[in-house]
Amino acid sequence: MFVTILILNLFQFETTKMIVDNLKYLRTQFKSLTQQQLSDAIAVSRSRYASYESGRIETPIDVLIRMSKFYNITIDVMLKVDISKVEISHLMKLDNNRILLPLKMDADGNDNYIELIPDKISAGYLEGYSDAEYIDNLSSFSLPFLPTGKHRAFQIEGDSMLPVKSGSYIVGKYIENISQIVDGRTYVVLTQRDGCTYKRVFKDDDNKALKLHPDNPEFSDYEVGYDDVLEIWEFTCCINTQEYKPEEINMGSIMNMLRGLKVDLKGVGM
Repeated sequence: MFVTILILNLFQFETTKMIVDNLKYLRTQFKSLTQQQLSDAIAVSRSRYASYESGRIETPIDVLIRMSKFYNITIDVMLKVDISKVEISHLMKLDNNRILLPLKMDADGNDNYIELIPDKISAGYLEGYSDAEYIDNLSSFSLPFLPTGKHRAFQIEGDSMLPVKSGSYIVGKYIENISQIVDGRTYVVLTQRDGCTYKRVFKDDDNKALKLHPDNPEFSDYEVGYDDVLEIWEFTCCINTQEYKPEEINMGSIMNMLRGLKVDLKGVGM
């Protein structure tokens, strides 16, 4: 499963100042507990827990799992996000005790925003996809007719997926694990090796790999291992920017186009 692979990859990170600061913040500010109360809750000695919180020893996997369940915050957030800068109630809660990323909320506390990932910043997205501050600073818009779930819009480059043209935006719904992929549908896949790519996807569970198939026959299929996958976004709709001249394709023109958009979207992902 994607969730398991993601967590196992994150276990390779050594204890850093981030996790040390997060452990103290979660205990004192989020739960208002003493070290003894917290250590009792996660079944370790107080002195052992104090060593984790001070950074003297690395927090082992089994303890990270227990703390993740206790705080109801996923391990990737604990390791890679400065939780002191995030309103915890505004984190997106998923099934299986997972929280993905902070969200922009409207006045009623609803997530109606779609973050925009232009091609020119897609390389930065590979570095910042799990960074709460980075995500919060992305431009965003809303579409009223999307299905439930978390969505983002990724600008694609190149013509490997014709008739979708270079410069178009693919709005994708977040897929929590690889088992949810339907063979033959299209997805935006974020990998450690290649960053963001939009392709038709097929699973190969025997080889623990995804086959990425370009619809343009001039391009070849290739595979990425499950352990290389960071995020998967299932095609929801395509936003075409071809009405603009190349010199007009900038953040301002894109946002103006989206503000004027009603339901003029073309579905090409099935």
